[in-house]
Amino acid sequence: MTVPYERTQAVLRSRDLLRKLAAGEHIDADTLRRRASSLLRHFPTPIDIAVSADALPSVWAAVDAKWYE
Repeated sequence: MTVPYERTQAVLRSRDLLRKLAAGEHIDADTLRRRASSLLRHFPTPIDIAVSADALPSVWAAVDAKWYE
């Protein structure tokens, strides 16, 4: 079970990883796969985002169910 702290860290760490990739930092494929797996373990699900959107519509948009089917 993922707790809010883990979910928050997954989002922040994913942003950091994407920033590094966008900046052209080299990350070998095995390391990238391991990091992606680790981040996805606690990354918000579409349901998590839908609940957040209901509570904070000024921060999150409603989830389009067709996008993640």
